[in-house]
Amino acid sequence: MKNIEVREMKVELNLEILLTNARMDERRNRGEVMAARLQNLANHIQGKELNHVEVAELLRKESELIQHQAQELH
Repeated sequence: MKNIEVREMKVELNLEILLTNARMDERRNRGEVMAARLQNLANHIQGKELNHVEVAELLRKESELIQHQAQELH
């Protein structure tokens, strides 16, 4: 009986480690995607020489897009 408990604890610990690693990997990936999006926005703003009103509108649209994508995941 004791042996079964030890195995279950090891399996649970290994599963916990795998889940933690998967979460961290997902966070890194999301960070890279967000950094790329921001870089693209900055390049667009600079390339088109947008004024502050146009930049604010562009950021609002990007924010809405991110919110819609987040809602699709739930």
